[in-house]
Amino acid sequence: MNPNVKLARAEILTLQPYVYAAWDKRYERLHANENPWRAAGDESELGLNLYPESPATALHSRLAELYGVALDQVLAGRGSDEGIDLLIRSFCRAGQDSIVICPPTFGFYRVAAEIQGAGVIEVPLIRNNSGFALNTEKVLAACNSNANIKIVFLCSPGNPPGNVLAAEDMLKVCRELNGRALVVIDEAYIEFTGRNSFTALLPDYPNLVLLRTLSKAYALAGTRCGTTIADADIINVLARVIPPYAIPTTTVETVLKATALEQRQRIADQIKTLITERNTLSAALQKCSLISHVFPSDANFILVECTDADVVFNATKSVGLVVRDQRKQPQCTQCLRITVGTPEQNRRLLNSIEVAGQTQQVTA
Repeated sequence: MNPNVKLARAEILTLQPYVYAAWDKRYERLHANENPWRAAGDESELGLNLYPESPATALHSRLAELYGVALDQVLAGRGSDEGIDLLIRSFCRAGQDSIVICPPTFGFYRVAAEIQGAGVIEVPLIRNNSGFALNTEKVLAACNSNANIKIVFLCSPGNPPGNVLAAEDMLKVCRELNGRALVVIDEAYIEFTGRNSFTALLPDYPNLVLLRTLSKAYALAGTRCGTTIADADIINVLARVIPPYAIPTTTVETVLKATALEQRQRIADQIKTLITERNTLSAALQKCSLISHVFPSDANFILVECTDADVVFNATKSVGLVVRDQRKQPQCTQCLRITVGTPEQNRRLLNSIEVAGQTQQVTA
């Protein structure tokens, strides 16, 4: 057994999971207290009056094939947010254990920890000319001084920084903490990097956990489908905690259609177009007088530092666009995060910022 399983809460390891009504297609269903008639407007294949298959075998098989891992190494959830929540609830004892986060970073790591009653230890990223880098030695020092740190969350590409963290830094943390803490690498934006996922390294790093999502590159944010990928023993722990029938029928059917082999070239083409738009938008933003710094991006968004974030934020709103204010994030004073849109949206955004800059110069 993977020794990192021993890091999980003892009560989770001895938990008797909920036994759901098993789905056997040979029989008509009179065992799960379902309504025998479909709802009005129900166009699903299975029927929304019936509980979805649990676990969602067809969905898990597709995700395993999509990400190039074994079936027992994946667990689907309602977005990667559920994967984060399951990990913290399974491995962190309330009032005793902690996680490490590296701000500026995705805010839900902290939220999920605080809901569970776990501590949150911050080791800020290092801001440099290439964006943000992992402070590897301080992450390890924090873990060495606190034996109750159970999970280190690393977001790469980062949100909101946008750039990937150095692979050697993340893997060093994995090596040093094996048997002591899980290292969770959130790869939500990996498809936009041109780099490979760390999935091939799972056999060599038994404490490594990866988070993937269909929300970004696959344009399925509304389906709420994320995937936790890890050693089978770790996945087995998380599967004890996830509620039965967690993945809706509509999500399963939508994902199976949208990720079919014949759809993947179209998805790849969309990703290429978005990357081209990202690079074009980034270059244009660097020329705007209201933008003092454009951070390098490997994601589908761009972090920018403004001379006056309020002016830029209001300028985009004036043309019907809203961007994300990141000024509460550490080291992000006057920063906004701009999602790469369609060519028309990007032109409208740039024009609004340029006009606001010209107006400011006239009135100065």
